Amino acid sequence: MAIPTYLADSRHLLAQAREELYLGDTRQASAMGWAAGSQMLKSVAEQRGWAHQAHPDLFNAITCLVAETGDAAISLEANYYENWMPAVSVDGDLDDIAQFLDKLESLSAPARNG
Repeated sequence: MAIPTYLADSRHLLAQAREELYLGDTRQASAMGWAAGSQMLKSVAEQRGWAHQAHPDLFNAITCLVAETGDAAISLEANYYENWMPAVSVDGDLDDIAQFLDKLESLSAPARNG
């Protein structure tokens, strides 16, 4: 998949997450938020030539980015399976995911000359 597709998919999935949260489905909101982050991570991995097709590949990519940027990403994936987070917590984590997308989008942009 091409980088622009990953970028567009990540933003679309975050919008879906917000809609699911609005509808009261914290489990689906969590899943969509996590998916949004992973799609943006795939765009960075693609741009850098890193493997990104499996969960271990994504784990390796995020480990490299944490080492590079000093940041850590919050995962909503666990809430999809356990559904224990209150809506206010999911909302806050979606805000964190939005910031994560912004940061990774800047990292996935091709280097510009000059």
